[in-house]
Amino acid sequence: MRSKAKKIGSINGKTLIVAVDIGKTVHYGYLRGPNGEDVKPFRFYNFRSGFKEFWGKIQQFYRKQGLKDIVIGFESSGPYAEPLFHFLRKKPVNLVQVNPMHTKRLKELTGNSPNKTDKKDPRVIADVISLGHALTLVVPEGPAAELRRLTQARERAMKSHTAVVNQLQHLVFVIFPEFLMVMKTLTKTAMYLIKNHTTPESIFAVGFESLAKVLKKVSRGKLGQERAKELFEAARASVGIYEGKESIILEIDHLVSKIEYEDQFIHNLENQMADYLRQIPYSGSLLSIKGIGVVTVAGLIGEVGDFRKFGTISEIMKLAGLDLYEVSSGKHQGQRHISKRGRSLMRKLLFFAAINAVKSNGIMHEQYQEMLDRGMPKTKALIAISRKLLRLIFALARDNTIYVKNYSQIHHFKLAA
Repeated sequence: MRSKAKKIGSINGKTLIVAVDIGKTVHYGYLRGPNGEDVKPFRFYNFRSGFKEFWGKIQQFYRKQGLKDIVIGFESSGPYAEPLFHFLRKKPVNLVQVNPMHTKRLKELTGNSPNKTDKKDPRVIADVISLGHALTLVVPEGPAAELRRLTQARERAMKSHTAVVNQLQHLVFVIFPEFLMVMKTLTKTAMYLIKNHTTPESIFAVGFESLAKVLKKVSRGKLGQERAKELFEAARASVGIYEGKESIILEIDHLVSKIEYEDQFIHNLENQMADYLRQIPYSGSLLSIKGIGVVTVAGLIGEVGDFRKFGTISEIMKLAGLDLYEVSSGKHQGQRHISKRGRSLMRKLLFFAAINAVKSNGIMHEQYQEMLDRGMPKTKALIAISRKLLRLIFALARDNTIYVKNYSQIHHFKLAA
């Protein structure tokens, strides 16, 4: 299986095109020979028995037509297609994926309607493949595959963590609305107070002097008597509710436990990422870039598979959806935009890495300021920095070199063998 997305060439006269519309329980397949003869869309289940039935139909049609090659294509899809991917990886076929944007546009041309139907979709996918607008399927292997799964797990955990934090803030506001006005955010110190002194009455009962000592100890000296005084006075005059408070406290305890569990889980995931990165020869090169850490590097390698398998930076730009396009007509010169027709997680990781890179002590602070001075909007400038970072990452991985000093003074040296 190729680890690099590459556009397929034109379909020859001995190729069987197979298109699959992916569903959770039921898939729809469609077969088309080079002479136009086809097998109308048929359903098969997302189980081994269904896969065998699907493969049997392919083999029967393939032999009947006397063909030499098989191309099986899907829309870029989520987890429901993965069992079928892995079943077909061991078969003598070329697996490809098509951009949903292409099928959407071609679908509207077919019958002049954007209607989505199980029987229409696989035919349209086959049309896109026959035109050569498909990419070979990227399936990371080994440590890169583990990094992709760990990154996806972390993304889900972070989303869950954010949702629980939002619930906790809502409940804390109900019984102690002044708390977050004083503590601002749910820092480690704020979480300690919520867990051990949930109500304003509990905080007031601690006493000012004891509260100041607690804040200083838990915050490691960052907070002291001034913050303790604000919190103590807020607790004394709180307008939090009394009715139903015990039930709210019970739920707050539960949410605090969930947050602690999610924090530990995320920490474990990041440790696993670091372990698998040690198995990637060029990971040290990427981690040498100031402001780019384990989570970013693990996520990028998980999405790309192997940077060294790409020949040019333009291929990776396209994979990330950071390639540029413009709409121009006649004398009108359109503005350039990124396509966004790629991996959204790659763009997210690079965008947050760009935010770190443009800080006052970041490696691309000066370039970012120059862009702003020219009148470039901040978001557009950060996207430009994202592209520069991706170029830098590609070069370091390709040459197995480490980054030294700052981006305006590129000095590389070979890593020790």
